[in-house]
Amino acid sequence: MGSRLQEDFQNIHQGVYFVGTTPPKDSTTNERVDEIAEKLLERLSALDYDGMIVYDIQDESSRTNKPRPFPFMQTFDPCAYSRIIREKSGHPVITYKSVAQRNASDFSDWLTRAWNEFGVRDIVLVGAPSSEGDIRLSLPEAYKVLATHEAPYHLGGVTIAERHAAKGNEHTRLINKGKQGCTFFISQAVYDANATIDLLTSYAKSCAEQGVEPQRIILTFTPCGSLKTLEFMEWLGISVPESTRQEMMAAEDPLAESIKICHNNLQHILAECLPLNLPLGLNIESLTNRKTEIDASIELFTLLKKTLDTGLEKRRKAL
Repeated sequence: MGSRLQEDFQNIHQGVYFVGTTPPKDSTTNERVDEIAEKLLERLSALDYDGMIVYDIQDESSRTNKPRPFPFMQTFDPCAYSRIIREKSGHPVITYKSVAQRNASDFSDWLTRAWNEFGVRDIVLVGAPSSEGDIRLSLPEAYKVLATHEAPYHLGGVTIAERHAAKGNEHTRLINKGKQGCTFFISQAVYDANATIDLLTSYAKSCAEQGVEPQRIILTFTPCGSLKTLEFMEWLGISVPESTRQEMMAAEDPLAESIKICHNNLQHILAECLPLNLPLGLNIESLTNRKTEIDASIELFTLLKKTLDTGLEKRRKAL
């Protein structure tokens, strides 16, 4: 059986909604992993979501000279965790896969195992965090391996508005990745609405000029409840405008303020970008395992889903 999400994504006027999560650390026992998954899904039980996203965490220290605010820890196998989440929730799961550590043959073997043993159907391939280090397989090479593999994966990619702000060519990367098989893109967490608007506008314009069907863009949002979380966001490369940074950190309740900021950012993005008729979606994540931030991500999901649903309904009626 293929991907359920591939069907869901066909309706370009319908939003798609995801919750992002990270596997537990790799020293966690199988029994405890089950408990963690069940606790997470219990928290999400009241949400109307289409699926989940399980990240493949890399050590990104080669990308920056700044010290990592939270120590890097190897995680439980994302494929195995995806299967646990899928079986316990009954929802599809998009699984991230870092490709740089394996050669083409090893990656092909991984694709076979992920499909047959773990039931992975929806994947996002991620390249090396920087050009330094031992890169055994580039992202374009991985796309070529996948294109010749027998398993019909539903493939997505990553998009980074900050990269567009710096280089002005992220929209071209999206079009090229679409030609390489990507049918959806998941953004880095959005705190700079203008950078995202610039990217979406450039992408929609280029697609129209080239006669290319735009792929679905899933915008990621995350709450921020402390200076430590903010520093981690910035370490990851998430652009937080100085005025936004000051607003959050000066607020009596930074977590509530971050939810307000995320909501305002989405409203701003929709006001500018809904007329572009791009297929959209949302991914809400918590960057830490703090209970307050996880609970805040659930509140944020409900608020932003209602906002996007309302915007898409107005757009449908206007067509």
